Amino acid sequence: MTRTFCYRTIFYLIAIVLPGIVAAQRQTVAGARVDRAQILIGERIQLTLTADIPENQPIRFFQLDTIPHFEFLDLGKIDTVNTGSGTTLTQKILLTSFDSGHWVIPAFPLGEAVLTDSIPVDIGFSSFDPQQPYHDIKDIMDANPVEEESSSKLWVFIAGGVLLLILLYVLLRKPRKEQPKAAAPAVDPYRQAMDQLEKIRKEKLTPKAYYSGLTDVFRVYIEKRKGIHSLQQTTGDLVVQLKSVEMRPELYKELSETLQLSDFVKFARYETSTADDARAFETIKTTIDHIEQTVKTAVASATTPS
Repeated sequence: MTRTFCYRTIFYLIAIVLPGIVAAQRQTVAGARVDRAQILIGERIQLTLTADIPENQPIRFFQLDTIPHFEFLDLGKIDTVNTGSGTTLTQKILLTSFDSGHWVIPAFPLGEAVLTDSIPVDIGFSSFDPQQPYHDIKDIMDANPVEEESSSKLWVFIAGGVLLLILLYVLLRKPRKEQPKAAAPAVDPYRQAMDQLEKIRKEKLTPKAYYSGLTDVFRVYIEKRKGIHSLQQTTGDLVVQLKSVEMRPELYKELSETLQLSDFVKFARYETSTADDARAFETIKTTIDHIEQTVKTAVASATTPS
């Protein structure tokens, strides 16, 4: 009985501790691939770059300037997918080359220790079959001056008739009134943040999804309203950046604690109470309201004549 109890206790400890150790050791994985390894000169080739970034790593992606022996045709947009355990970034790039030979797309760095694989690509000319029969060059044929002159006059009459029809069409057609294009409505960061907070409040989310949603709403708002690149920063870096935002000391302290609590819930599986959840929601909403009010006050002061 005692030995069985010990075995069960060890098994339960391994089952609880092992996933946390594995999750903490996850590293960023970068990849690169092409749809074809052999093309003709001037043909297109698609390069796909991927970055699988765990939750405990900062969001970053490749910075491409040039690739030797290749030219960029289209730099596709970067697609972002939340996998639950992290973020996956993907970009598809169209390339071409006019240099024949065996070239290698180099490895691309992502941070200091993460590299993609290098990719060999062969670029050549279209194949030539020497077994195909050759065609003799024909002798110069004498032109008939009379037929050539008649043919030239005919083409002149045809071209003149076409030009006359085009001129009549341009003169007689009624000008079409162009309808003014409606401008796309500008997205208000504050209104967008309030709508998303209301949606989070109504939905029944897991603690991890709830706190991730709250911090994401704040990060997007502060980036759009204050220009702080918060989506690429860790919580510690963001808290330091927020010192430049005009805010009451007690509100800044509550916001910092809420952001750190969110990390505990997402990465350390910290269990919060209902009061913690409500306090975190109210802190994020109050902070956004305060920042929005300071922005409006500054704009009003700048536009008021002295």
